[in-house]
Amino acid sequence: MADPTPPADTPVRTHTASPKNGGTISHRSSFAENLRHSPRSQRHPSFTQAAVQELINHPTKTGASDPKFVGRDWRSIHVGELVTTSEVRWAELDTGVQSATSLLIEAGPPNVILLRETPTSPVCGTFDYSDLNAYLLVVVGLASPEQNSQLQALADRAREGKPIKLREIDILGKKDAPVILNQSDDLSKAMEHFGSGVHRILVQKDGTNEVVGILSQLRLVRFLWENGTSFPSIDQLYPMVLKDLSIGAPSTIAINGDKPLTDALQLMNNEGLTSVPVVDNGLNVVGNISTADVKLLTSSSSLPLLKSTCIHFVSVILSERGMSDGKDSFPVFHVSPYSTLAHTVAKLVATRSHRMWIVESSSPSPSNPATPLSTPSISHAVLASPSSSNPTSPALSGTFPAVSAAALPGARISGRLTGVVSLTDILNLFARQSGLHPMNPNEQRERRRRSSSSSMRPSIDSARGSSIDIRR
Repeated sequence: MADPTPPADTPVRTHTASPKNGGTISHRSSFAENLRHSPRSQRHPSFTQAAVQELINHPTKTGASDPKFVGRDWRSIHVGELVTTSEVRWAELDTGVQSATSLLIEAGPPNVILLRETPTSPVCGTFDYSDLNAYLLVVVGLASPEQNSQLQALADRAREGKPIKLREIDILGKKDAPVILNQSDDLSKAMEHFGSGVHRILVQKDGTNEVVGILSQLRLVRFLWENGTSFPSIDQLYPMVLKDLSIGAPSTIAINGDKPLTDALQLMNNEGLTSVPVVDNGLNVVGNISTADVKLLTSSSSLPLLKSTCIHFVSVILSERGMSDGKDSFPVFHVSPYSTLAHTVAKLVATRSHRMWIVESSSPSPSNPATPLSTPSISHAVLASPSSSNPTSPALSGTFPAVSAAALPGARISGRLTGVVSLTDILNLFARQSGLHPMNPNEQRERRRRSSSSSMRPSIDSARGSSIDIRR
């Protein structure tokens, strides 16, 4: 299945196409059928299959590196050189959640609003899509607010249409204080933070508390990718395959496509996740839902989607993305253990994603090394949903196509889920390769899980103890 055409702000290196896994989706099949007797079909291919696979595994550059970084050690480049003030968006603590949500959606990447007490006060917090997801769950009654009188009062007022201020949603969960660096600090400092699991860093003007930019994990990965030839210690890693680099987590949490969308939203909130893979009954990845997709649920007319299945919501995500980009969109959030780091990073940058799901294909390309079909342990994926004891949400009407996960051609779309590789994993690798000493990113992940409000976290730890927990 071909990858979607990259967004307008494509990386300097050419976008990496996904290798085909033995099939195409239906509306593309009819197109191929129409071309079967075309004169084009009589032409000899310009590239052999091996040559095409070589381009996939080792994407080539379409332009030179930025001249101002050539010959420099990336570790001594200042963080201020990678950020711009135009990406900084502010809101006061007395701003309404509705207004802050509109600003968050309109601003786009890096998908965060900085909070302050007054227009002249220093930054005191952030508002992002994870916060919006937590707030939405409270409002629709899916966060067990009856266990917390403050949450219950907040939910009641929101349902009555009364304005809710940003300072009032602090009770949804304790967050770590933002990480702040000075403009003149070296990238090595940012790399150690990112490689330890921090997702974004605020950059302030030297000697002041004025924030002049936001450096994200994705921005740094993109910078190192586009200027890779200037940094040999990192560039030499790109041709290596993930399996040999031993990066990524061998376990992850997935959700079945037949489960309600609300289960996916609760799962991300309860486990401190920013995205979750959607799988069919054979654990093949068929889609991806992230906290950023909550923006599709912010109008009253879209609330019935909460009663839809995860796989239906995936189709809505792809449809909206297609209309926004003006082209067809497909789920391309997966790589294999034999994908090169270059292939993986190219996909992450082109799709602006934070992670790729690692899958094992049941029908690998002849030019690819055969991926073992005997998964070392089914415990690689925990297929779960929040506890069924959650309160019933307000009645939401809406009917949706009955597309079952059992009927999805997941094995042809991607392959069996076996793990995940994230921006944190990649930056941790870069840091260690460059002689830095990042912390174990799993410690940061655990802190993020624990930061979720206990009243909003029905635990699924029991699912982690078993080989696999499928709750249908």
